[in-house]
Amino acid sequence: MSDSQGRATNNTQPQEAVMSKLLIPALALGLALPLFAAATPAAAQSCEDLWYQRNEIYKAQGYCFRTQRGISAFGNAGCQYDNVEDVPLSATQRRVIADIQRAERTSRCPR
Repeated sequence: MSDSQGRATNNTQPQEAVMSKLLIPALALGLALPLFAAATPAAAQSCEDLWYQRNEIYKAQGYCFRTQRGISAFGNAGCQYDNVEDVPLSATQRRVIADIQRAERTSRCPR
């Protein structure tokens, strides 16, 4: 291309600027999506995913699993609480667990 005085111009710089302006937010969104997915259960998740996500919270807080499924998935090393009601959970963790349980009921997941 040339400018009004016939000199060659380079149009790649404005295109590169536009691409970088679009690329940075797209990358940021891509990095943030897993954080949102972990915080709230999606309706499209499988029953297995929902079960794992819910019990992962309990495991991190020291729950001792009783079922073979729970023990196989998480083990009981370092567990401290035999009763799920005794597990110390934050308000956010309780809300996430309630959301997961709601999604499990909606999906008719086995108990």
